[in-house]
Amino acid sequence: MTDPTGESKERNREIAANESTRQTVSSIRVSVWAIAVAVIIGLAAFGWVMVNNK
Repeated sequence: MTDPTGESKERNREIAANESTRQTVSSIRVSVWAIAVAVIIGLAAFGWVMVNNK
């Protein structure tokens, strides 16, 4: 079955664009969480060193 109007292809392009956007947003969200966790761990380590530095 072919689609002479091309509506199917256009719909598939739109779906692919939406999926790409969703994956990008998800990747950014994961990166932000990873950076936040790294900063918290770094601050905790720095605090521990300052407390135990005699």
